[in-house]
Amino acid sequence: MPVRYVIHKKRRLVLTIAEGCVTFNEVEGHYDQLLRDPDFDANFDQLADYTTATSLDMSVDAVRALAQRSVFSHDSRRAFVATRPALYGMGRLMEAYHEGRSRVRIFYNRDEALKWLGITDDEGLF
Repeated sequence: MPVRYVIHKKRRLVLTIAEGCVTFNEVEGHYDQLLRDPDFDANFDQLADYTTATSLDMSVDAVRALAQRSVFSHDSRRAFVATRPALYGMGRLMEAYHEGRSRVRIFYNRDEALKWLGITDDEGLF
């Protein structure tokens, strides 16, 4: 599956990992899975790691729809990491759609994203 996740309850973090070509339906499915997971808490932070994703098969309108549907609280910090320029650009778009409503940032570097999330020890995270 191109989008999978791990919930780290003690760290209050959802680690989302996207691989290969990621579609709108797969991200929607990921949100649906989180909402059904008894360990999910909307107040947790999120690290969305797109470093192994090759492309996003979704329109600008789809990105807007995902931003509007966010399953995380407005106080959650959500860090997206993408190393491919096209994916980074879509992440910046997501960041713009969230501006003023929640704390979303896009990073090229996973270490910077972890630092922004306040995570100094990534042992056992990945």
